[in-house]
Amino acid sequence: MSTEAQQERMRRWRLVLGGDSDATGQKLRGDDVGIDAALAALYGGAGAGGSGSRKGGLGGSAPNVARWLGDIRTYFPSTVVQVMQADAVDRLNLTRLLLEPEMLEAVEPDINLVGTLLSLNRVMPESTKETARQVVAKVVADLERRIAQQTRAAVTGALNRATRINRPKHRDIDWDRTIRANLAHYQPEYRTVIPQRLIGYGRRSTAVHRDVVLCIDQSGSMAASVVYSSVFAAVLASMRALRTSMVVFDTAVVDLTDKLADPVEVLFGTQLGGGTDINRAIAYSQGLISRPKDSIFVLISDLYEGGVRDEMLRRVAAMTAAGVQVIVLLALSDEGAPAYDHQNAAALAAMGVPAFACTPDAFPELMAAAIERRDLRSVIERLQPPG
Repeated sequence: MSTEAQQERMRRWRLVLGGDSDATGQKLRGDDVGIDAALAALYGGAGAGGSGSRKGGLGGSAPNVARWLGDIRTYFPSTVVQVMQADAVDRLNLTRLLLEPEMLEAVEPDINLVGTLLSLNRVMPESTKETARQVVAKVVADLERRIAQQTRAAVTGALNRATRINRPKHRDIDWDRTIRANLAHYQPEYRTVIPQRLIGYGRRSTAVHRDVVLCIDQSGSMAASVVYSSVFAAVLASMRALRTSMVVFDTAVVDLTDKLADPVEVLFGTQLGGGTDINRAIAYSQGLISRPKDSIFVLISDLYEGGVRDEMLRRVAAMTAAGVQVIVLLALSDEGAPAYDHQNAAALAAMGVPAFACTPDAFPELMAAAIERRDLRSVIERLQPPG
C-alpha cells in the first residue's frame, strides 16, 4: 500500500473513531475538522480537531441545531444526511425543535422526517404548519415522480387485459393476441392465419371497472407505509376506471377519500400513533364495498390487533367468500419486513390471504395482478427479494 493510501486510510479511521488524534497519529485539517465536529455533536467522542475532549450534544438550541444541519449538508451526501437527521431525532431528542419553522427550513426532507412531522401534527403550532406542508409536499412530489408513471402504466395495462372482449368491432381487435390465439388455424396454401376467434380490447369508456379500498394502519410503526400508501392512493384515485377509497385507522377510523386529489392533505389528515383496532377498520371498509367480485381490498398493517381478533378474521373470510380480492401488506415501504403479529399472519394465510411486506417498486405489479384476478401467490414469490 502506498504512503498516500495509508494516510487516507488512517484519516478515515480517525474520523470514524473520533477521540484524541494520538490514537491514530493522524491530525485533522481543513474540512475534516468540521466533519469531525459534526459527527461529535451527534455521536459523541473525544478530541474534536485533534485536541482536547469532544462531547456529544447540540445544546438544545435552535441556532446550534440549524447550524449543525447546515454543516452536515455541506460535508455529507443527502443519503447520509437523512440517516444523521433520523439519528439526531432519536439520540438527541430534537423532536421539540422540529416544531420551529426555521428548523424545518434547514432539514433535508425525506420519508423519515415526514413521518416525524405527521406524528407531531396534533401539537404543531400554526406558525410551523405551512413550513411543514412545504417539507411534506417536496417529499410527496419526489415520490410521485418515482411511482406515478409506473403505477398508471401497470394498472391501465391490467384493466385493458381484464376487459378484453371476444366479439369486438374491427377497431377494437387486438391483432397481436388474436393471431397468437389462432396460430393453429394457419393456412399454408394462403400463407396466413384465418382466425376462428377474435380478441378485442375493452371498449373505451368512462365506466368504473374496479373498486379499490385501501385500509391503512396509522400506528407509529407504520409511518413510512402511511406516506407511500397515501401517494399511491392519490395516483389510483386519478384513474377514472377505478373507484378508490382510503381509510386510516388506529382505535378509530377516518375516511380520507374526499382528500385524495391532494396527497399532502391526505397525510395531514392522518394521526400517527395510538392503538390499533383492525376489526373496526375492516367493518367500516366492508360498507364501502358494493360490488364484491369487482373489488380489491388492501389492508396495510403489522396485524397487531387491539380489537376483537376472531371477528376480524371472520370479516376477512366473509369478504373473500363474497369474491373480494383481499391483499394484506405488512408494510409498504423500502424498509423491509417489519415486526408483525405472526399468529394473525398465519391465520390469514390459512384462508388463502398471504400477508407480506411489499416495496413501492413492486406495488404497481401487485395491483395489476389483482385487477386481472391472477393467482397472487406466484406474483408474491416473484416480487419478494431473495432471502
